[in-house]
Amino acid sequence: MKKMLTIITAQSIRLGAALLVAAVVCCPASAQTQSPPPPAPPAAAGPQQTEPQARAAAPANEPAAAPAPDVGSSAAALLPRDLSPWGMFLSADIIVKLVMIGLALASFVTWTVALAKSLEIFSAKRRLRRELAALARTPSLAEAARKFGTRQGLGPLVHAALVELQLSADAPDKEGIKERVASRLERIEALTGRRMTRGTGMLASIGATAPFVGLFGTVWGIMNSFIGISKSHTTNLAVVAPGIAEALLATALGLAAAIPAVVIYNLFSRSIAGYRALFADAAAEVLRLVSRDLDREVRRPGAKAWDPKASAAE
Repeated sequence: MKKMLTIITAQSIRLGAALLVAAVVCCPASAQTQSPPPPAPPAAAGPQQTEPQARAAAPANEPAAAPAPDVGSSAAALLPRDLSPWGMFLSADIIVKLVMIGLALASFVTWTVALAKSLEIFSAKRRLRRELAALARTPSLAEAARKFGTRQGLGPLVHAALVELQLSADAPDKEGIKERVASRLERIEALTGRRMTRGTGMLASIGATAPFVGLFGTVWGIMNSFIGISKSHTTNLAVVAPGIAEALLATALGLAAAIPAVVIYNLFSRSIAGYRALFADAAAEVLRLVSRDLDREVRRPGAKAWDPKASAAE
């Protein structure tokens, strides 16, 4: 019995030693097979690091793809860099340029006529007032002829009255003589009025047509803007802006030429109307001198025809 227990105990000890050896041998192997998974993140990061390198190396081996067209940048290239009036003029279409040049010339003509006519009307009215005051103090037509002669101003009126008195030396009707003298004076008044209005018709034409010329430039500029939209296939404001700016500049020039022309024309119309009124007063004063001389019977019956030069020399 004891021998049997001894055998079982020995075998148990052997079995335990074998299991212990097996455990010692298997544990390091399992530790070696399970250790690689933890460094997996660095291994996964490997492709992420190599992918940018592959992308960076790709342009060296293959041509770079063409960049997509930028509509905004292409439209901005069409926009002129200088949007000042002079820059817009230089970038405008040839038709719009001609319109602008024509309106600028019209404005120049307006101010030239304004300066010249202002000086002419001012000097003419001042001379006429001075001569009218002198004529009112003149007692006879012969004295007026000595004062004024035939120069500009009241000289033509006095000379016309003297000529009619000479031609009507044998006419017995004094009223007929007065009517003929008045007719001559009226014609001189009309001629003087036409001479004073010379140049103002240009102002009227500029004031009436300049806005429409500027409108033509506006329409042309807007048409160019729509053509630019059609060619660029975009409604970007940078494409439309140059043509609109040119159109508005043409409109502004048209108004700048028309408004002063209309205002100056109205001022000249009133000034010339005042000058005509003064000249009509002078004609009436000359007619009164004729009537006064006739009533005084300056020309007596049987006398020779009245020579204006002889009367002026008296």
